[in-house]
Amino acid sequence: MHVTSEMVDRELRWTGRIMRRLLRPSTPAAFRRLNRLSTLLLKGRKPKDLQVSETWIPRRDGGQQRLVIYKPLNSRAGVPGVLWAHGGGYLMGVPEQDTATYRRLIAAGECVVVAPDYRLGGEAPYPAALEDCYDALLWLKQQAGEMGVRDDQIAVGGMSAGGGLTAALTLYARDRGEVQIAFQMPLYPMIDDRMRSESSTDNDAPVWDSVSNKVAWQVYLGELYGKDVPPYAAAARALDYRGLPPTCTFVGDLEPFRDETVQYVHNLKAAGVPVAFEIYKGAYHGFDVVAPKAKISRNATAFFVHWFEFAVHNYFAPQRKQDRVVDDRLRGV
Repeated sequence: MHVTSEMVDRELRWTGRIMRRLLRPSTPAAFRRLNRLSTLLLKGRKPKDLQVSETWIPRRDGGQQRLVIYKPLNSRAGVPGVLWAHGGGYLMGVPEQDTATYRRLIAAGECVVVAPDYRLGGEAPYPAALEDCYDALLWLKQQAGEMGVRDDQIAVGGMSAGGGLTAALTLYARDRGEVQIAFQMPLYPMIDDRMRSESSTDNDAPVWDSVSNKVAWQVYLGELYGKDVPPYAAAARALDYRGLPPTCTFVGDLEPFRDETVQYVHNLKAAGVPVAFEIYKGAYHGFDVVAPKAKISRNATAFFVHWFEFAVHNYFAPQRKQDRVVDDRLRGV
């Protein structure tokens, strides 16, 4: 899908032209350079208007995973807990990059946000990122009472690759039965490695195009690329969508993930899952992040935040009896 300037929303065009030049990673080396830059600029930054802390939990490879925890300055008990996975094509990024989103969620729902610094594909391919995020989710469930979180209102969210991890996590959690998720927010999710749709074929839109997408999937999937990829790696490959949590998502109509997001929403609705969905005409990937002041971006953000407020008052998922084996693994026993 060739994307011309005339197809792009007027308020997004200038930023789009800049992003075409600055952010079009087309090789694993380019992703590594961008990741080093984002880590240098963002890692460890703590906004003064939020409580921010860090903790470390065991990883399955014997290492330690960093979790960054965000709370309102005047926190209270009995609030939702949100596990938020950052984006970056599964190959770059840090939890600190989504501070603006944490701020909005906390303002809307007084929630606690737990953001895992999961292993990236260049360091360890699938299933490393999924395992890290899932272990962070289990940790959030187990620490809910200590952090003032309602254990019957644990949610998952993320943008782009973080949205892909969100969709994979809810499938994985449903199938394992160890933690119940109240609702999910996979925004413009990266969920289909096959790249066969109209929007994902030869897409040259700003920010994220077909070339970047293919390279990212190749690195993230490693030896699985081009083979029988499991739905926990690419959620669009799932065949059963029953029992997944209520969902909110949106996508731009010019980006590679448009068609896979539309199909994902269709599959969820067909399985009886409540879904709130919007598609934004003239928008490329990540438009709400790179051009947040544009009217179309403000509309998308308002849609997402208003749904989150609704979800906080309406969606709950009581936890089942705690699993001893899971407890031991997260304590490093």
